[in-house]
Amino acid sequence: MREVRVRDTMSGELVTLDRESEVGIYACGPTVYSRIHIGNARPFVVFSLLARFLRSEGYRPKLVINVTDINDKIYTAAAERGIGSSELAAEMTAAYFEDTGRLGLGRPDAEPLATETVGPIIDLIATLIDDGHAYESGGDVYFSVRSFDGYGKLSHRSTGEMEQGEGDDAGSLKRDPLDFALWKALKEGEDTSWESPWGPGRPGWHIECSAMAEAELGQLPFEIHGGGSDLVFPHHENEIAQSEAARNRPLARIWMHNGMIETGSEKMSKSVGNIFQLSEALDVYGPESVVAYLISGHYRQPLAFGDGPLSQARAGNERLRNFLRENPPAAESPGEAAAAAGERFRAALADDFNTPRAMREAFDLVRSVNQSPQDPSLAGAGAVLAGMLDLVGLGALAEAEDSGPDEEALGLLAARNEARESKDWARADEMRDRLAELGWEVRDGADGASLVPRG
Repeated sequence: MREVRVRDTMSGELVTLDRESEVGIYACGPTVYSRIHIGNARPFVVFSLLARFLRSEGYRPKLVINVTDINDKIYTAAAERGIGSSELAAEMTAAYFEDTGRLGLGRPDAEPLATETVGPIIDLIATLIDDGHAYESGGDVYFSVRSFDGYGKLSHRSTGEMEQGEGDDAGSLKRDPLDFALWKALKEGEDTSWESPWGPGRPGWHIECSAMAEAELGQLPFEIHGGGSDLVFPHHENEIAQSEAARNRPLARIWMHNGMIETGSEKMSKSVGNIFQLSEALDVYGPESVVAYLISGHYRQPLAFGDGPLSQARAGNERLRNFLRENPPAAESPGEAAAAAGERFRAALADDFNTPRAMREAFDLVRSVNQSPQDPSLAGAGAVLAGMLDLVGLGALAEAEDSGPDEEALGLLAARNEARESKDWARADEMRDRLAELGWEVRDGADGASLVPRG
């Protein structure tokens, strides 16, 4: 079993994971005010696959990905739709589970909801008030940033560079503009609240994650806290401050952040409007293509979004699938070169979870077999490749083919039909061409369109 190292955001150093105890991993999940976009899926994929790899290497990971179902954005979105905030949160939570379930990676070990953790949140806030790190003001409760000496150590920012972004309505209640909300009093027009020692209201965003992480992973510090790089400040900086101020111990030993999905020069964001919902990407490209795209770049780096990268991921998958059709996994001892490729694949994942380097090993193995199909050192390459792909969520590429169209083909057919109904002929032709690449011909009949294998 090899040592696994990941790069810690706080120190910038590669840190070896602890094999002797449970590897607690807490990754910040979505705020469920709308259906998630493909950028929200990146941390789900990265940390799900990291936990899978660690388990295969003899570690004992526990992966926790929360759901933020109490948040200002939910109130705003619910009001715009004319429905209750609880109804919207429940609807979008269910959609999140459905969409991420389609990725085929299984579920995290725990998926706590903020609404189910209000009691521990209130207790944590009370501890901070008792210890002089927080104060009540007008029914709100704020964390006193200057009471915590280590503030800024994750983001490496000075206090002059910090803006909490909580809006002007909180300004008059704070003692210091740097302070941030732990509890927000019920406001006019809000339809859900919880009772607290400071009156009816709801938790602030940052304290929710501190409480959920501690509730699921126990005594601090746990091993890895993860999430998107956009959360370093203020969210994760604030988590550190409130948790460490309350418990006098580090929150996590390692901070691990994935880069953003970018369209042009901007990160993918619901507020900017440059989003592509995960459900749409799954319909058009299929789950294996989406997963392959999301691991095509190193997790710490930004990832360009568009049809080009997604189509490239799909084409790469087809190359792997075709190889496995011709070299099906078999119960045989791998040759020396095939086994070495498998070891290099795992070594790449053990070195800061370098998925692009690992996938290069997979494609190099395919190329080697195609160039020297009779080489005995490459015996068992199909089984070795299948094992590689299973570690990175692409195990379905090695499964026996179904006689009918798969989910990806059916999604493309549905997209083509919608395009034809809206007279978007260019898009309809694009969907037809993609189906042809997958080996399907569209037949239009009296009962609608159907797919038949291309001859």
